Amino acid sequence: MTTSTVLITGTSSGIGLETAVAAARAGWRTVATMRDTTKAGALRAAAEAAGVAGLVEVRRLDVTDPDAAAACVAAVVAEHGALHAVINNAGAGHVGTLEVDGVEAARRVMEVNFFGVLNVTAAALPHLRATGGRLIAVTSVGGVVGQPFNEAYCAAKFAVEGYLESLTPVAATVGVSVTVVEPAAVASEFVANVGVPDDRSGLLERMGPYTPALEAYLARTAGAFANAQSAADAAASVVGVLTAERPAPRVQTSDAARAFIAGKLADPDGTRVIGVTSTWVA
Repeated sequence: MTTSTVLITGTSSGIGLETAVAAARAGWRTVATMRDTTKAGALRAAAEAAGVAGLVEVRRLDVTDPDAAAACVAAVVAEHGALHAVINNAGAGHVGTLEVDGVEAARRVMEVNFFGVLNVTAAALPHLRATGGRLIAVTSVGGVVGQPFNEAYCAAKFAVEGYLESLTPVAATVGVSVTVVEPAAVASEFVANVGVPDDRSGLLERMGPYTPALEAYLARTAGAFANAQSAADAAASVVGVLTAERPAPRVQTSDAARAFIAGKLADPDGTRVIGVTSTWVA
């Protein structure tokens, strides 16, 4: 009989969907949340196909609403008796640059990617303390290496990594394990939701003097995503953290992700990283 319950955010597609199904397949009672539950059809179909529909429960949650996060977590604990793990996966990308897009665009990205993680985590921590549970956040290699035209997204992921790295030893004193999971390029609908339309003429026109750099960046990115890791493969790494006896504080989902961030961690003055990313916009 299943006794462990995990709450996962952002499960309508991509890594979140695959993680929800894989967690249920591993025997976890899985509370799969998403902002718009009318988009739950793909998850339900995948869970049915995997034979785990009975272990996957869909709930609505907008992670940017702290009251909604508190109410969702409280309802899960009331119904199932305990909460053993949280996987913060919900996120939103953005392609642009500060001079063109302004501060408000960055603020919106931060609300989802950073404060959304904090809202869910704050609601969950008392219950994870009670179970000696596990807190996981799906961040990105963009939480380690800043990337051109991803300023707001990388800032938010840097913030998540810094916050949780700081929280990790504190949470450990009360029995809660914390891990960030860092994918590189992943083939999922997330790529289609970062503000890059199929017809890119309007986006390029809006960039003004930054247009040549953005054209170069988009060309390079198309190549990177042509060789992207599958969402299911990335999700396997997330569930590996969920089920490991003693997970590491930081886990990459592929060799490409490990190689990419290794360059940053061995680059104390920053010249190596900037040398690489500068070629993306040349």
